[in-house]
Amino acid sequence: MDASATRVALADDDVLLREGLASLLTSSGFEVVGQAGDAPGLLALVRERKPDLVVVDIRMPPGHATEGLEAARVIREESPGTGILLLSAHVEVEQAMELIAAGRRVGYLLKSRVIDVGDFVETLRRIAQGGSVVDPSLVQELIAARRRDDPLETLTEREREVLSLMAEGRSNAGIAHRLWITEGTVEKHVRSIMARMRLPETEDDHRRVLAVLTFLESR
Repeated sequence: MDASATRVALADDDVLLREGLASLLTSSGFEVVGQAGDAPGLLALVRERKPDLVVVDIRMPPGHATEGLEAARVIREESPGTGILLLSAHVEVEQAMELIAAGRRVGYLLKSRVIDVGDFVETLRRIAQGGSVVDPSLVQELIAARRRDDPLETLTEREREVLSLMAEGRSNAGIAHRLWITEGTVEKHVRSIMARMRLPETEDDHRRVLAVLTFLESR
């Protein structure tokens, strides 16, 4: 799908930004079929004009919360073939996770990226052609969030080795033999692993299973 065949609907309560985008897209060969200042207006516009691509701000009136995102969900349900580019002034990880999992013809871009005209137009073309685009800042934040939530992050390298061998079903004696350390040292590592991973106080066998399950889920 080339730019000249791409019909775009714009939704943002910032009139100056919206008009600027419309002018930019028109000069770049896109056909702007309409504009909206709130989510209900966008839905009505999409249902009437059936654009190929929708550019929508996540935060819109009346609550300036996630009205734009909710409208995008409705559009995706009613018209799966319509491309959607969400714009945001801030990195919003939870919304981005859902968007990334949504599949083809989706994008998430910070508004600060719009000033790079060439990149912005290329982003729209990629989405219109079936691709997905995620803002680099968002990717970095997602990676950082995953690290913050990683229950294994606090483990030492040796503790990771012990936990890996636990996942293989080895006993403390078996781990000691494999790592050439004493069984008492293994027991100390296991206790440290339980404490660092903040596992609930239960019988040792159950905590061991919980530790292994956490390890396997994080791989």
